[in-house]
Amino acid sequence: MEIAVRRAVLADKSVVAEFNVRLAAESEGLRLEPACVQAGVEAVLREPTKGVYYVAEVNGVVAGQTMITYEWSDWRNGNLWWIQSVYVKPEFRGHGVFRRLFEHVRALASEEKDVPVLRLYVHTDNTRAHRSYEKLGMSRTKYEVFELDLHGHAGGAG
Repeated sequence: MEIAVRRAVLADKSVVAEFNVRLAAESEGLRLEPACVQAGVEAVLREPTKGVYYVAEVNGVVAGQTMITYEWSDWRNGNLWWIQSVYVKPEFRGHGVFRRLFEHVRALASEEKDVPVLRLYVHTDNTRAHRSYEKLGMSRTKYEVFELDLHGHAGGAG
């Protein structure tokens, strides 16, 4: 199976938004408002300082995605890249789609002098994802995530 990775463009917004809705439902049992998700995806695609989506295609079909967002670290004097919105369509799982996306992102980050770390967060119960990330050489940290919901959007990483 040949997997091609490319940066997502505005024409991809519907499939990326659909994948994000599916991701929330599958990984956390959350029902997201599709119109809100579509607006959020479009905001990223129009403003790269918010983040960048990458999609993986198999025979011209978008099979998976990930998004990179940035966090400045004064401790490391560099930008931490956060891997987010990881989704692979069920029929493409187990075929290396996310591995290919991860390798692409890792290669891009390695070319940047100010990117010391790739990070991601994963739902505690998503043990399949835990194993996948560990196979890619990632390790658990001692950090836990805390949040304060300011607008009544309880639950979910996004």
